[in-house]
Amino acid sequence: MPMTATRRTVLAGAAAAIAAPAVAEGPMQDALDYVQGQRTTGFLMVRNRQVLVERNWPLGADAGKFRDDFTYGTTAGGALLEDVASQQKSFVAVLAAIAADKGLLDVEKPVSAYIGPGWSKAAPGQEAAIRVLHLLTMSSGLSTEFAYAAPPGTTFLYNTPVYAVTKAVLAAAAKAPLEAITRDWLTAPAGMADTAWRPRPASFGDVGNPTGLVTSPRDVARFGQLILDGGVAEGGRRVVSAAALKALFARSPANPAYGRLWWLNGSDYAIRPLARRTDGPLIPAAPADLVAALGALDRKLYVVPSLGAVVVRMGQAAPDHDFDQQLWLRLSRALA
Repeated sequence: MPMTATRRTVLAGAAAAIAAPAVAEGPMQDALDYVQGQRTTGFLMVRNRQVLVERNWPLGADAGKFRDDFTYGTTAGGALLEDVASQQKSFVAVLAAIAADKGLLDVEKPVSAYIGPGWSKAAPGQEAAIRVLHLLTMSSGLSTEFAYAAPPGTTFLYNTPVYAVTKAVLAAAAKAPLEAITRDWLTAPAGMADTAWRPRPASFGDVGNPTGLVTSPRDVARFGQLILDGGVAEGGRRVVSAAALKALFARSPANPAYGRLWWLNGSDYAIRPLARRTDGPLIPAAPADLVAALGALDRKLYVVPSLGAVVVRMGQAAPDHDFDQQLWLRLSRALA
């Protein structure tokens, strides 16, 4: 059964209801019906800092593998705590921005300046040309096996194993474990108490990224609200500078639909995972200014400044292969 939805500030906690229950009807109910039918476990929409709808659904009896691989219990409110797959990349991007603010990280420096030489299978001169910025924009020029494939900055390849090096770079730059800097720089200031790094099970052995980010729909929404508010958390504390945050959403020369570990709508074409190029924007039905943290199994965080909106979807892979488009066809009507 879905949770009762109330209009509340997303950052204020579970008990901070500030108005009457929000009743989904018409286009909004259509969007909810669609989402529920797409194997969703958690769905949360925030607009102008108020929760419009919040629903959590239980896993079905056939979800044993998903439960074993991706879930880590529930929150006090009944939402699943899930490894959100590649959504973690966008969290790491913000950590990199904070490290730059602190003067600990220069994205124009070679990766080897932080973790030493020999981290790839490229020749020494080729490896030395790979900057931290290339890791953040998926343009290292390395294959998923870390072999040299192209000059850095010239091609886009959605490359999770090479991305994972960014976490080692951050830890080296900060001289502190990733878990500590995530807590101290991001999750504690932003009130994200459900979020933590966890070792992944053996079934992730071929992914090339052995640690997962486990979190809840509300924490993902808090993260999205931090982005929407220009890096300022609830209570007015600045977590990341506006300039460093803005740099995350500059379009990459190698892929205009990608920034620094964030997906960007509104481009003329997009290069998607598996090097698949499609004409037009990432999500044609969505506003052009949408930015997104996307993970496997259709984990979604959409942040839309023009609507003042944050949308979170968690759960298993949606049956519809064009889930983003179908959802935004409905959300565009609901938010009109």
